[in-house]
This record gives sequence, structure tokens and C-alpha cells, in this order.
Amino acid sequence: MIKPIELVIFDCDGVLVDSERIAVRVQVALGGELGWALTEDDVVERFIGRSHAAVREQVAARLGEETATVWAERFEALHREAVDAGLAPVDGLPEALDAITLSTCVASSGSHEKMRHTLGRTGLYDRFAGRIHSATEVARGKPAPDLFLYAARRMGVDPAACAVVEDSGPGVLAARAAGMRSFGYAGGPTPAERLVGPGTTVFHDMRALPGLIGAAVRAG
Repeated sequence: MIKPIELVIFDCDGVLVDSERIAVRVQVALGGELGWALTEDDVVERFIGRSHAAVREQVAARLGEETATVWAERFEALHREAVDAGLAPVDGLPEALDAITLSTCVASSGSHEKMRHTLGRTGLYDRFAGRIHSATEVARGKPAPDLFLYAARRMGVDPAACAVVEDSGPGVLAARAAGMRSFGYAGGPTPAERLVGPGTTVFHDMRALPGLIGAAVRAG
């Protein structure tokens, strides 16, 4: 029997804050600067939804450890600069949060420092303070289920009673591996077809999320 949803777990980048477009743009620029020609689609497929450690591993395998260190440092600086220049919440996100009555938390591939910065810049940090979880706290990042299972455990909720809101292929796969339902937000850089799968509802407008969650709750 399917358990009713008790907890909604939000990814951060691309779901709460509109930062994935920034990340894609910065990664493409770094690739051109440091010797790995990447298209935006390449970045979405290889990097989006994955931890900084996983991205670094890919860069190191391609360009070596020294370049991977430079890449990581440059990315952090350029990303912070772009965030400070004008990061906003995902369109419709504040209204969606206001309408969701279930418990919520955040589980992101980003570090706590990064989330304090991005959520703070957009006025969202206080909505989730004390309920923010990072891939730096678990052994394996997405698409492994570790982070979502960790968030559920910290929140005291059975994984089967959790729903995840994600915008990346690795994130959707992680939710599925954790035995959780998922809602795949296709309003960002990741194409909708990369979010499709068993137990996942794909949507394009964040304002639709409360209704979709409500329908899932009513369906049991």
C-alpha cells in the first residue's frame, strides 16, 4: 500500500533558486578557458544535479588534478559573483511554498555554505533553517539515494511517505532509488524527457506544484 505523503523534500539549485542557468553558463565558459569544449547540453548531462566532488572527478579525469583544482576555485568565484549580481527564486516558487501545508526540507548536492549564500540572497533561507541537508553529509551523492534517505531520517519520516521535488536526471534517479515519489520540474535547463520515469510527475510551472502534491495526497 502506498503511504500518504508527509514530507516534501526540495532540491535547491534550479528548484528553489534559479541558479542552474548561471551554473551552466559558468561551466561552459570554464571549459572554453581551461581546455574542455562543452556545450550547454553537455553541462546539463554531465554536471547538473551532481555534487561538487563528482564534477571535480570528471574534470580531473579529463584535464588532470591541477586543472580540476583551478576549475573548482574559478567556478566558486564566478558563480558567487553571478549570484550576487541578481539571483532570484524560481518563478512561482514563493507562491508554491505558501500553498504547501505539508512538512518541507531541503536536500541538495551543494554545500551548506553555498546554500546559505543562495537561499540567503533570495530571502528563502529562513523558510528552511534547521531543515537543510547537503550531499557533503553523506557518502555518495545523487544519483545514489543516500542524501534523500538521510534527509528523511533526520526529519523522522519514512522514505515511502516522502516526495522529492527535483530538476535533474540524477536527482530523479536518486529519489526513485530511495523509494520516494518525485516531481520533476522541467522549467529550467534540463529537458523534460530526462526527468520522466516511474513514480515521477513532470511539470513546467512551479505554481502547479501544490495542486499536484494535493492530488497525490488525495490519491493515497
